[in-house]
Amino acid sequence: MKLVVATSNPGKLRELQQYLADLDWELVLKPQELEVEETGDTFLANARLKASSVAIATNNWAIADDSGLQVDALNGAPGVYSARYAATDSERITRLLKELGDETNRNAQFACAIAFARPDGTIALESEGICKGEILQEARGNHGFGYDPVFYVPQKQLTFAEMTTEVKRSISHRGKALTGLLSQLKQIKPEKNYLTQ
Repeated sequence: MKLVVATSNPGKLRELQQYLADLDWELVLKPQELEVEETGDTFLANARLKASSVAIATNNWAIADDSGLQVDALNGAPGVYSARYAATDSERITRLLKELGDETNRNAQFACAIAFARPDGTIALESEGICKGEILQEARGNHGFGYDPVFYVPQKQLTFAEMTTEVKRSISHRGKALTGLLSQLKQIKPEKNYLTQ
């Protein structure tokens, strides 16, 4: 059965394929021209919106995630606007560090919500995950993307950008959300238009 991933990002598709490798789903990217405006005020609202819209448009099961960085001293910003905080990753990091300035409370968390929609757009499953950390004064590491170089996880003594893929996957917000979803997904037998458990 086909599962449409509500993203145009091949990297995100590959990441999902690694998690869902043991299941009977053929993952494909959403059509390039199909854009869904993220109008929700929470990550879960946006994930539901994207999964539902893509499922209806393609008449297939669809999976979507929405994630971002929430910084305590900035009242949870950038939050759902994480990707729209500036034009590029480096500009987003520059803006974040500038807004934090000399703030001593650098606590933050990455949050991820995932929604899984039936072909008729109804939400079949959803899951959320959080990874707590701190924002460093300067970037460290060359892996990952987005805010990874300044997001430091004390228990690992590394930023996301310094971690191997395996380590990051085991503790990340997306990893936790997908792990939560996987246990539920195994109950689903992908039939044409119905959820059977």
